[in-house]
Amino acid sequence: MIEEALRALANGEFILLYDFDDREGETDLTIRADAVTPAHVRQMRKDAGGLICTAVHPEAAERLGLPFARDILSTSSLVEQDGDIPYDPKNHSSFSLWVNHRETFTGITDRDRSLTITAVAEQVQRSLNGGGHNFGAHFRTPGHMPLLRAAKRLLDERCGQTELSVALADLAGITPAVTVCEMLDDETGLALSKEDARAYARKHGLVFIEGKDVVEKWSSR
Repeated sequence: MIEEALRALANGEFILLYDFDDREGETDLTIRADAVTPAHVRQMRKDAGGLICTAVHPEAAERLGLPFARDILSTSSLVEQDGDIPYDPKNHSSFSLWVNHRETFTGITDRDRSLTITAVAEQVQRSLNGGGHNFGAHFRTPGHMPLLRAAKRLLDERCGQTELSVALADLAGITPAVTVCEMLDDETGLALSKEDARAYARKHGLVFIEGKDVVEKWSSR
């Protein structure tokens, strides 16, 4: 199944990625960022309903000057403290900046968000190829696309959805920028159950995998 997921991701198709029963217990609708279209954004907001974010490889984030939000907000009394995250008390969140591409209008429309997402992916690839970059020339903050900065050693350090999705991109040999959105249950308002996420995958012909599948593949690479 993991090989099917890697092929689907490489082909620009959605996959469903569930983390772990003892972590968030959530399934993310997941797609390579450089393939995102307005239709993909629409499907994420209508069928998933969670927060649409783009996860970025740590090396690219470093080169592009994308800090952790926690570090930027360190002087605020509201900033998260060690142990604040109930599902991951040993780590801090992966949130970085929230950006809009400078060619967007409000930044929130399907078109605007897809433009921002694909442009972020382009900058990630450019930075990893050693090309020159000026992230601020292309984006402004605050904006409507939350960027997630993966942990430096990826799954060897943290096993969140951010690291799982970026690790998948790395394993698939594609640009390591991945757009994710949590799937929510319209009836309860809670995270969509694993069983219902599997049913969605079957209905739409998508691959469903779990975090343990990714960790196993990553460990054997």
